[in-house]
Amino acid sequence: MSIISELDDIDALVGLYRGRVLRYVMLSVGDQDLAETITQDCFLKAYNGRASFRGDCAVSTWLFTIANNLIRDHLRTKKFQFWRKAKATAIDATEMASFLPNGETSPETRILASERAEQVKVAMEKLSVNQRRMFILRFLEEMDLAEIAQATGMPVNTVKTHLHRAVTSIRKELGGAR
Repeated sequence: MSIISELDDIDALVGLYRGRVLRYVMLSVGDQDLAETITQDCFLKAYNGRASFRGDCAVSTWLFTIANNLIRDHLRTKKFQFWRKAKATAIDATEMASFLPNGETSPETRILASERAEQVKVAMEKLSVNQRRMFILRFLEEMDLAEIAQATGMPVNTVKTHLHRAVTSIRKELGGAR
């Protein structure tokens, strides 16, 4: 499927990328309802602006760029002030554990992995917004530094700095574990 036809088929576009974009937005803003709204806006903007897509990056990177801009707008405006004040608790340990490899593991190993995922989630909540976004894009979305820089509009060195600080902070929270 060519990029143009991929962008013209909104159902296929949403089907292919919605999960990744929603997960990223959810972990960035911390509220399921707000994340759903921003994700929907992201795909609406992408579909309406598909003619402006130049093809100089992957469609997923372009979508993360749009999502980042919407998150940034959310953080800058008072439009969603209610959501900023309401502390979200939407992600639970079982959802975080679903990001871990699914092999034949013992119940003890699964419990330990679930506990570790919960510890990482708690540590992520203490990160700055930019550190959390870089951490999510790098380790959950598995984007490389150049893609993150392009998606966030930040220089690669700034991305590296935020990512280094995030990893250092999370390691410190987890007691120096690697």
